[in-house]
Amino acid sequence: MQIDTRHFGLIEINEETILDFPEGIPGFEDVKQFVLLGQEEDDSPFLWLQGVDNTDLAFAVIDPRVIKLDYVVDVEDAEVEILGIRDTKKVLMYAIVVVPEDISQMTANLKAPILINADNNKGKQVVMVHEDYPIKYRIFEERQKLGG
Repeated sequence: MQIDTRHFGLIEINEETILDFPEGIPGFEDVKQFVLLGQEEDDSPFLWLQGVDNTDLAFAVIDPRVIKLDYVVDVEDAEVEILGIRDTKKVLMYAIVVVPEDISQMTANLKAPILINADNNKGKQVVMVHEDYPIKYRIFEERQKLGG
C-alpha cells in the first residue's frame, strides 16, 4: 500500500504493520492508524510515528530507555486491558520527541509514553499518574550528564 506523506513523500507500507490506536493520540483523536518508519536505520535512535489516515501527521519518537536508562512504565490495569497486553516483553515503548529550531533544546515526553502491543498492533499514549516524569525531558542535557 502506498501513502503520500507530508514529510517523506510517497512511501510504500506493508498493511500488516499498520498500528491501530482506537482512541487516537490526545489532541489527534481522529487519527487512528499509524506506522513506524525508520526501523531499518541502525545509526539513529529516532523513529517516526507516521499517520496513515492523516498523512500530514508524523511524530518523532524514541525509546525512552535510550535517554533515561532507569525509565520504568507504570500504567493502570485498564490501559493494559485496552491494549490486550498478555506478555510485557511484546510491548514497544516510545516517547514523543519535540524538535525545536534549536536542536539542543530537544525534549521527550516521558510522562505520557506511547505503548504498542506487538502481538496485535494496538497502540495507546498513556499518561502515567504514579510516576513523576516530566513532559519536557531535555534529551541533550541528560546525555551530557551521562557522558554522551
